[in-house]
Amino acid sequence: MDLRLLRFFVAVYEEQNITAAANRCYVSQPSISNAIRQLEDELAVTLFERHKKGVTLTEESHHLYPKAVHLLNEINALPSLFSQRRQATPIRIANFPDLSQSELANVLAHLSKHCPELRLELVDVGDPSIDATLTLDILKAEDEIFLPLWEEDYVLCMPKSHPLAQRDEIKPSELHQFDFIECPPCEAHQQTISLLACDGLSLNLVARAEHKMQVMHLVQAGVGISFLPTGVLEQSKQLVSIPLVGPRMFRRLGLTYAASKANNPELSAVIRVLRDYGEQA
Repeated sequence: MDLRLLRFFVAVYEEQNITAAANRCYVSQPSISNAIRQLEDELAVTLFERHKKGVTLTEESHHLYPKAVHLLNEINALPSLFSQRRQATPIRIANFPDLSQSELANVLAHLSKHCPELRLELVDVGDPSIDATLTLDILKAEDEIFLPLWEEDYVLCMPKSHPLAQRDEIKPSELHQFDFIECPPCEAHQQTISLLACDGLSLNLVARAEHKMQVMHLVQAGVGISFLPTGVLEQSKQLVSIPLVGPRMFRRLGLTYAASKANNPELSAVIRVLRDYGEQA
């Protein structure tokens, strides 16, 4: 269907006069009359009852009018829709893989809501085009700034069949000689090992892994017990988590970015929005 027919119809409907509609659309009166007649033929309805003073609206015209207006508005919005897309500025953010997926989704949703002009692009850690990274504070480079967003507690985890699985809490000394999976970069692991060593106790280190997800897989396999952050444990329903009596062990996650990029307008907008998010967390 020719969209001009709908435009002419809307003009006649609103003016209730063919001459006035023709002046409004900058066309001749016969052009308007012919267009309305063509539209009526295509729809097989009578849209207007014509008389000397103008036109009378029919039930069919009342039915068509809101649909025609909506369709024309949608068509008119197309250029601005693509214009907005062209104007959207990409911001490339990487994320450390072993973190809370729910928290990550919350951060991205908050960013998308409050920075609609930005086009988020998630990339791998190490990508040279990264603008910022969602990661651990301890992984921040010397020339980077860290913006804290959320924290994740470390808890002792084990299979449901493990002898300690029914406990409400566990003292560090009770871990003596239990098979343990170590994650060398993990401060919680090193802290626990140090606590036991002070009392002449030790863990039986049976395996090690570089990443928390690898640790989780080893624990699920029954190789041993270990500490994992609550964010990682969101992805496992097979394990039991139990608090360890003693000082709180946790990790802090947030946005890191090079100090030299802090004045970048797009990154500045992201920092401003996520600073508010971190303060509310």
